[in-house]
Amino acid sequence: MGPVAGSAVGSTSSPTPGSAAAPVPRSGTLLAALGVVAFSLTFPSTVWGLESFGPWSLVAVRSVLAALIAGMFLLVGRVPLPERRHWAGLAVVAGGVVVGFPLLTTLALQTSTTSHAAVVVGLLPLTTAAFAAIRTGRRPSRTFWIAAVSGAVVVLAFTLQQSGGALSAGDLYLFGALLVCAAGYTEGGRLARLMPGWQVIGWALVLCLPLMAAGAAVALAYEPVHLTAHGILGLLWVAAGSTFFGLYVWYRGMAAIGIPRASQLQLAQPLLTLFWSVTVLGERLSPAAPVAAGAVLVCIAVTQRAKS
Repeated sequence: MGPVAGSAVGSTSSPTPGSAAAPVPRSGTLLAALGVVAFSLTFPSTVWGLESFGPWSLVAVRSVLAALIAGMFLLVGRVPLPERRHWAGLAVVAGGVVVGFPLLTTLALQTSTTSHAAVVVGLLPLTTAAFAAIRTGRRPSRTFWIAAVSGAVVVLAFTLQQSGGALSAGDLYLFGALLVCAAGYTEGGRLARLMPGWQVIGWALVLCLPLMAAGAAVALAYEPVHLTAHGILGLLWVAAGSTFFGLYVWYRGMAAIGIPRASQLQLAQPLLTLFWSVTVLGERLSPAAPVAAGAVLVCIAVTQRAKS
């Protein structure tokens, strides 16, 4: 799961009115903020994971570990199987969020810096909002579309400037990741109206378990593994921290404080990733990176305030 997970999805489940278990708004804000921090560490953790694993092995193993954790929570909570009519939607979520986005961003991070990837993938809320508008048939305002297109232009100009006037293979992977993840988030938002959001990602992970377990066995046989402390920590974080814990606290927090307030918190995510890329990985930011990230955040803020 990548950054900006859950933003701009259509809805999420809310606690049952009058339920004693419903978190108070302050707790909801804390949970959502923890989710944002968890997501912001995904790219640096992936870079660490690549020190020990090949890209295919890392993605497959992280999905297997996350699916085992999700399955345990579903079993302990005695959560019933989703209705048959929901499985097609869960497959879209799994293909976009569990497999497509992690794989494409991991492949991209073999050649792209985390700061570069953070700026490009910072466009995900706008991409998801556009997918949601198409999927639901809603017609956002002209202001929304102007801001969305402006954000896309900023990111495209940034990638061209950083790549010397031509898109690199890493950029193509990142743009592909935007599309598949936006599709997964849009379908996940639809399902989150019908079941708790954490169960949506939980069942999507479990659905992928047989495929990813087989993929892990094949990938580990062909890709060399050189275990290091960084590699193990990176794997554990992207599996347990980003893929499960981040989404779990994010969806619970968003249910408590609402999508608009949670989305405002998530505006800090690309900038947090830039911070981690410098402090954790020791990358040197290009002058254009924080400028482009700030411009994208402004565009996202405008789309959130624009009337649909």
